[in-house]
Amino acid sequence: MGDVRRGRRRAGEWLVLAAALALAVALLVGQEPPPPQAAAAEPVPVASPDPVDVQVDRAAARLDAWMRPLAPGERPPQFVLFSFDGVGSHRHWERVLAIAGAAQARVTGFLSGVYLLPDAERRRYHPPGRAAGASAIGFGGSRAEVDRLISDLKEARRRGHEIGTHYNGHFCAGDEPAVGRWSTAMWDAELDQFFAFVEAARERGLDLGQVRGGRTPCLEGRWVQAYAAMRAHGFTYDTSRPTDGIVWPTDEQGIREFWMPSVRVPALRKQVLLMDYNLWIAVNGGRDEPERAAEFSDVVLDAYRAAYTAAATGNRAPLVIGSHFNRWSGGGFFDAVERFMAEVCLRPETVCATHSDVSAWIDLQDPEVLDVWRRKPPAHVPRP
Repeated sequence: MGDVRRGRRRAGEWLVLAAALALAVALLVGQEPPPPQAAAAEPVPVASPDPVDVQVDRAAARLDAWMRPLAPGERPPQFVLFSFDGVGSHRHWERVLAIAGAAQARVTGFLSGVYLLPDAERRRYHPPGRAAGASAIGFGGSRAEVDRLISDLKEARRRGHEIGTHYNGHFCAGDEPAVGRWSTAMWDAELDQFFAFVEAARERGLDLGQVRGGRTPCLEGRWVQAYAAMRAHGFTYDTSRPTDGIVWPTDEQGIREFWMPSVRVPALRKQVLLMDYNLWIAVNGGRDEPERAAEFSDVVLDAYRAAYTAAATGNRAPLVIGSHFNRWSGGGFFDAVERFMAEVCLRPETVCATHSDVSAWIDLQDPEVLDVWRRKPPAHVPRP
């Protein structure tokens, strides 16, 4: 009897299952098949930001954080102004752009206008008081070399750096008529030609923006005559005149003068102008000794560090560092500039900026607030 009952129960379970299957089939009859599952969308690749653009943005942000009036009693940022005369070397532009980018720095290049002229076109330049085609520093080389310089200048501008003027033929004392004897008319002629060379290069894609100032050859000039020509050409600043210690820019006949500081160099135990050429003369009389490049680099770097400390702990005046695109004595002097830029520009309350950047910052300030700092004594490197 038990087996019979188990058999009947199994038969009943099969009937229930069969009925359920029949009902399921009936419900599905006439219905649309379910839509196929959509394929997963391919992920859209996100482009990584351009590393150069990131550096440019960071340098701009570092400056922008200070582009406001100081509050009474607030310390100014310690500005450091790296500037280079001539700026006609592709190799040096490559190095400066790379190091400045990593250091969130903006620099000023003072362009010698004759570098925009190929050698074959040198007679387009008519230096004041001289025959056409004369220049103490040569010209731009081949057309390909000039085009490469134009590309370098365009890239510098794209990265936020400033291009000013180093005028043209670079005629210094002893190479008469030197710029230290020029009349206003001669300065006018020199600047007219500089801007003519820049305008001609515009056809090859060069756009320097507004040229607001410069540095005269060998820091020479009769300033009443030179300033008049600067004003006539729309300049707002100059950075050619030496002074004792690190001081704030001053208004000189309508031109803001960023003074070139003369400070004590610890390793030499004497005061020297913070221009690489002057430091070279002070270190070894300007002799070419490439085997001592590392030694010279250390001496100059220590001088820059001492000057920075004097300014940062003193009057906070902008520190002007003047240089050239050079490889004197194995490049030790240029290496010192690069090393200092890499270590100083990222320090707190420090901004490595262009002359026009700092000039714009000064214009934002309440004169009474800034005068508290401008009236402080020039910053000097103390004796040990």
